Amino acid sequence: MEETLSELNLTVLANYCILELQRSRRHEPVDGGYCLELFRRAVEQQTDQAWTLLQQCLSETIRLWLRTHPGMSQALQHDSEENYIALTFSRFWQAVQEHPPEFPSLKAVLSYLHATLHGVIIDVLRSYQRRQEISLTPFETPSLHKEAEEPGDQEDDYTWESIESLLPHARERRLAYLLYYCGLKPREIVLRCADEFSDIKEIYRLNHNLVDRLRRNRERLRWLLRVE
Repeated sequence: MEETLSELNLTVLANYCILELQRSRRHEPVDGGYCLELFRRAVEQQTDQAWTLLQQCLSETIRLWLRTHPGMSQALQHDSEENYIALTFSRFWQAVQEHPPEFPSLKAVLSYLHATLHGVIIDVLRSYQRRQEISLTPFETPSLHKEAEEPGDQEDDYTWESIESLLPHARERRLAYLLYYCGLKPREIVLRCADEFSDIKEIYRLNHNLVDRLRRNRERLRWLLRVE
């Protein structure tokens, strides 16, 4: 069985994976071997085509979960289905890259992915609950000379400067500021800063790059922030 799976063409493998997912949604018995093999090629072998096909196979499942989530109505006031799906895959990919899990079954993969979607939705809703309206202009940066600054503001500025020092490219620094200092979501950035970022896929790509860069420099970042 394993030899047969490992020899299957990726497109054929993806077609079988879709059938397995359809059976799983109907609560029919399913082995899940095809989906697990596609997942293995995407994560372990880091095959771009396998990852793309895996996303195509799982997108409909995530969409159905989103539509039945208790926070769905509120969540869709802030972002689109497609962006929630993209965010889920982005977070899922980051997690399995940092700590590759061992999934013994298709059910285990789907449970992990379902939890990832839930985390994305909760984070978005919490972010909007605590966010104040922020007025942005192109390449606006945090003011380091505010009148009567609170100690917390000074700490935030220092933290931002420490992170900024590890990002050599201006475009990455700008995106990091919008995402993490201002707390904006990718879709908001496209809407508010269309003259700077008009492609949401580019935002996800740049975010992946800057997170990876910070991860590689985590020891230096700890030193800058004096984190014990």
